[in-house]
Amino acid sequence: MTVETNNLIPSPVSRRAPGHAARIARALVLAAGLVVAGHGLATAQAQEVPAVHGIAMHGQPALPSDFDHLPYADPDAPKGGRITYGVQGTFDSLNQFIVQGGTTTARGIRDNDYGALVIESLLERNQDEPFSLYGLLAKDVRLPDSRDWIEFTLNEKARFSDGTPVTVEDVIFSFEILRDKGRPHFRARYSRIEKMEQTGPRSVRFTFEDGSDRELPLLIGLSPILARHTIDPETFDRSTLTPPVGSGPYVIDAVDVGNSITYRRNPDYWAKDLPVRKGLYNFDEIRIEYFRDENTLFEAFKKGLVSVLPVADPARWTTALDFPAVSDGKVVKDVFRLGTPAGMHGFVFNTRRGVFADVRVRRALAMLFDFEWVNRNLYYGLYERTGGYFDNSVLSSLGRPANDKERALLAPWIEEMPADVIDGTWRPTQADGSGRDRKVMRAAVTLLREAGYRIDGSTMLGPDGKPFTFEMLTATPDQERLALAYQRTLRLVGIDASIRSVDGAQYQRRRQTFDFDVVLNTWLVSLSPGNEQRYRWSSDAAGQEGSFNYAGAKSPAVDAMIDAMLAARDQDGFVAAVRAFDRALISGAYVVPLFHLPEKWVARWTTIGRPQDHPVSGPRFESWWSATGD
Repeated sequence: MTVETNNLIPSPVSRRAPGHAARIARALVLAAGLVVAGHGLATAQAQEVPAVHGIAMHGQPALPSDFDHLPYADPDAPKGGRITYGVQGTFDSLNQFIVQGGTTTARGIRDNDYGALVIESLLERNQDEPFSLYGLLAKDVRLPDSRDWIEFTLNEKARFSDGTPVTVEDVIFSFEILRDKGRPHFRARYSRIEKMEQTGPRSVRFTFEDGSDRELPLLIGLSPILARHTIDPETFDRSTLTPPVGSGPYVIDAVDVGNSITYRRNPDYWAKDLPVRKGLYNFDEIRIEYFRDENTLFEAFKKGLVSVLPVADPARWTTALDFPAVSDGKVVKDVFRLGTPAGMHGFVFNTRRGVFADVRVRRALAMLFDFEWVNRNLYYGLYERTGGYFDNSVLSSLGRPANDKERALLAPWIEEMPADVIDGTWRPTQADGSGRDRKVMRAAVTLLREAGYRIDGSTMLGPDGKPFTFEMLTATPDQERLALAYQRTLRLVGIDASIRSVDGAQYQRRRQTFDFDVVLNTWLVSLSPGNEQRYRWSSDAAGQEGSFNYAGAKSPAVDAMIDAMLAARDQDGFVAAVRAFDRALISGAYVVPLFHLPEKWVARWTTIGRPQDHPVSGPRFESWWSATGD
């Protein structure tokens, strides 16, 4: 608070009245008192924010303060035994938080599928809610409604695996090193922290410029916490095979570079009795094996060398799981219905390449993917067509006309967007399933002509008179098979789309450096999309190597809708912002939308047990256990 005091300074030619100095002194004391009072008011207001056991993006967390375990965990699950997961590819690093090696790091250290085996965060997510967090390394949290700061109090029992206590200094160090040397999304996220300060023996507060990004405090709670005493800041941004020290339930036991990584459960794990950990991380040993291709992985599963096998290929699920162990009941097929948005799986156009700069070209190419033929001939008709980025949820814009809130958000750009996207009637082009639907091909060619293309004989020529060619990058036989089906249709209108198959490591490197024309990608989404969309779609991320903006999207409308999502203060405003975001992405035609399954399939050997319940997002492997105890 500023107090104007200029009127207290006498003119040099004026005559000072009796008691003038005393009045000045009283005024200065009053000004100082107002400043102190203002500081005291702010302190008092901060003190009025209660410490709570959990926070939610919108509304209140579902679980009460005395909850015993997460709803998808069995607190009586047996401990012991081992599990082996199988993944395709290879690895050459144990530091997943940096650009160098960030996409070729050994799985499991901190993993969407296998859980936080080694590196933990201040708070833990309940996967059965849209976005709610509960205490882990932090025993409680304080968050004002303004969301311009958040404060955590560390659990006094929190320890790293070497027995060292987790301290406020570790927390602040983690944010500083990831801000300065971490992957782009860490740098962008943490640069918005205005101040980090220790507020008590085990308390730390993060202050932001304002509360406009209402998701940011929650993301702070989910950020990885590193052991400061084990890290050399000078070399942190270099790929390494030195096992990290974390506070999680496992330590790295063995590393066979490129082939496997083995984790051993820490018997002294500090959080094993916390409500967010009861019934989770039950295996004594977790091994992750790497395989060259999916067929080799499948054969390993059939032999029992791999314990569980998520299956995304309907052909494999329908016909290949018929070996003797299935007939004998030693292998079971589990089906999990999903309650989350389908996400987006599609061919991504790299708009940094001139050939894809015109949105009309991208829309025409998307029209030429014959989903009906592909689904029937390759996938037994089991897939559903994807249209937008949040299908099968309240967040989807498909089938819903834009309401007043959406129209207000999109107002500066709405005239440039297709009318059917705004009124909710847009759908991906539906072909007749013949693989050569002439009506669809004529419509696509017409759109290409509007963009300056023409057919000369059997070749599509661009505005520069050169043949229309591009390359599709693939890494697996299934991807190549899908690309071949798309290539076949493109050739019918004179477009030469070549296919280049590379190994997993090269595939990741080329995606990371945006060295491709077209690539397949899957963007998974939750019921609470937020800051991750910046790193997938924002203009800033388009120029950052290592970001997930593979399309190179640079759209003011998309940027503004991301901001609107993050600033939403209630559920109605949030839903409107996400639907408007969906419409902006669909209008940009950055992707050929492919297909999705409304459920998740997992085959497992019956030596592995699982709870009856699973969260809306699908199975959580960290809640499974050994049925044999071996």
